[in-house]
Amino acid sequence: MSVPASEPSQGSRIQTIDELHEYLYKGLQLEHATLPPYLTALYSLQPGKNADAWHVIRVVAVEEMLHLTLVANVMNAVGGTPDLTKPDFVPNYPTHLPCGPDYFKVHLRPFSREALDTFLKIEKPAQAAGEEDRFVPMDWAAVGLTADGAAPTQEKLAELTESASVLGLVPGEPTQRFLSIGEFYEEIIRGVNHLEDQARRAGTTIFTGDPARQVTPEYFYSGGGDVIKVTGRDTAVAALTLVAEQGEGLYGGIFDSQDEIAHYYRFQQLEKGRYYQKGDDPGEPSGPDLHVDWGAVYPVKPDIKLADLAGDPHILAAAKEFNRSYATFLTSLNLAYNGQPALLLKAVWEMFRIRDSMNRLIRNPLTGHPGANAGPTFEL
Repeated sequence: MSVPASEPSQGSRIQTIDELHEYLYKGLQLEHATLPPYLTALYSLQPGKNADAWHVIRVVAVEEMLHLTLVANVMNAVGGTPDLTKPDFVPNYPTHLPCGPDYFKVHLRPFSREALDTFLKIEKPAQAAGEEDRFVPMDWAAVGLTADGAAPTQEKLAELTESASVLGLVPGEPTQRFLSIGEFYEEIIRGVNHLEDQARRAGTTIFTGDPARQVTPEYFYSGGGDVIKVTGRDTAVAALTLVAEQGEGLYGGIFDSQDEIAHYYRFQQLEKGRYYQKGDDPGEPSGPDLHVDWGAVYPVKPDIKLADLAGDPHILAAAKEFNRSYATFLTSLNLAYNGQPALLLKAVWEMFRIRDSMNRLIRNPLTGHPGANAGPTFEL
């Protein structure tokens, strides 16, 4: 269901530049929302063990940073302002994905079969069969808002959409959600095409952003795809398509347009115990064996909160310090996306501080929680 950049888009729900900005902000939230669970699982792996799992999760986490940067580049190109410091930007885990499916929640927990199952659900390819299937009704009971699944009252709905408690809502359509993350990005691509077609007919363009705010390849190297400088329609569509391809293998491909394995299939390698190689069919990797030791993991308490650390004042202090470090990391990213791209280098350094701080938490047993270790709470 890809929408070619050269053709007019049909049926776009994005009708104004402000609505496009809102969708792109949701995209930033979406890409970031996967980082805390991926990082928690990554650093729960015991050192010197599970090298294959370590490599897979680390590559995906770094590529989520690339996706965050690509969405920010599109937002800047169309005159928006990325803001990773809003009070609702970091979700309260467990959470549903912004604009994504609502049949599962994303948790902060150690690497495990349950965590891997969630990661596969996050990245799962799901392309709608037709236009009428791209959106599905919000299951209010599934998101814990009503007992019988009935939609909330208009007053309650207004209250909910002003809060961060429901991240799955389609912007402007609070009774619906997208079938998949790929369909969410499909809608943004349609919106870009629709608004740019309108602008061109009027002799203008929606790409009015300052080119100096673009993060270019020299400021970001991930080893898993390149940053795309967004200067117009074609590069915007290319950036958004890469995010969807590299995440869930949009349109069914194991490898994306930059020859990287899509996240869904990277994680599936852990499930199948074997690496993908060129020529493989989805679900049938034929490469070298991949070993997973499910027991070589620190037993991090799932969805841990600061309140759980009351009996361990030293761990509580470390958890608060971690949250401050993570807030600083997001602030550096925000500055990088708002005209100071060189600060991405500072953000990379802060990522190492976050790793060290996270390790100090994850390797410490908790008082009053037998068999459970501490972990990052991401309560900013």
